[in-house]
Amino acid sequence: MQRLIKSVLYLVAMFGTLGKVHSQDLHFSQYFHNPLFINPANTGFSPDDDWRVGLQYRNQWNALSAQPYRTMSAWGDVQLFNNRLETGWVGLGGGILSDRAGQGSLTATRSFANIAYHQQLGLGSLLSVGFSSSYTQKRIDPTRLTFDNQWNGKFFDVNIPSGESFATTNVGYFALQAGLNYAYFPSDRAYFNVGVSVANLNAPKESFLTANSNADVTVPMRYNVFLNGSFKLNDQWIINPNIYYSQMAGATETVVGFNAQYNLTGDGSKQLLAGLYARVGDAVAPMVGYQLNNYKIMVSYDATVSSLSTFNRSNGAYELGIVKSGVFSSGKAVKCPTVKF
Repeated sequence: MQRLIKSVLYLVAMFGTLGKVHSQDLHFSQYFHNPLFINPANTGFSPDDDWRVGLQYRNQWNALSAQPYRTMSAWGDVQLFNNRLETGWVGLGGGILSDRAGQGSLTATRSFANIAYHQQLGLGSLLSVGFSSSYTQKRIDPTRLTFDNQWNGKFFDVNIPSGESFATTNVGYFALQAGLNYAYFPSDRAYFNVGVSVANLNAPKESFLTANSNADVTVPMRYNVFLNGSFKLNDQWIINPNIYYSQMAGATETVVGFNAQYNLTGDGSKQLLAGLYARVGDAVAPMVGYQLNNYKIMVSYDATVSSLSTFNRSNGAYELGIVKSGVFSSGKAVKCPTVKF
């Protein structure tokens, strides 16, 4: 019975690629450590820095399979023309994401390139617009899967024909994304930021099935919305509340919570990081981390609180995020107030 439940879960996870996509796209609990993937308008949006690079790793559903879901990403961006444009700058960046999903070796690799423009609106606000072009390639190994037709009443028999017809085990498509980002800096002790983006604007096609399938193989648009804030309470504490919402076809994701920075040295060169986030209806994710100068590392653990906890013993996901930032020279022009120690 346990194997049947696991097989059903795997088929549900795959359903989005075998027919009309109803599954959620790649996601991270530390979504704020993957800004270019969330919204291309975030590219180059780091007033204190000329450049940033980041790495992220997520290991999910260990209790359900000897081959858990793994998601990895690497990204980077840079500011251009900051010293040439009086009230704005250009952001250029890109990255790669890789996802391996369970027993069927369903793998997805996505590479993307982003460009954004950031324009000051008065002395305390900034409007950003960004665009992204990506290429996604997905592969699957049907021989490692079992299907309902192979259930003989006691177990799945791989010698029984599956009844499934795959036209290919490898699909790829290009996708376009656009986003807007508005930031408001009332002072050097407070900051607000709201953004929205839409992915798959060009309605790309994706299917492993036969060419005469009646399934809708269009990849649905994905809508992302976020609201961030930073508040410097005193010389020891900065609080950063966040809300993130994503919607794709019939799937939604809402993440709400906060992280805090504690000044260990007085000058902000060493900071202790901690946070608590909730993916509504799914998991609670406590986070801890450390920042040393321009290096930031944070680890988190998703504790499942949904009905899936019955099968995975509440073991959701482990996640690691690392970000490094820097400047090209000490003469960088900072055009917006920033909340920092």
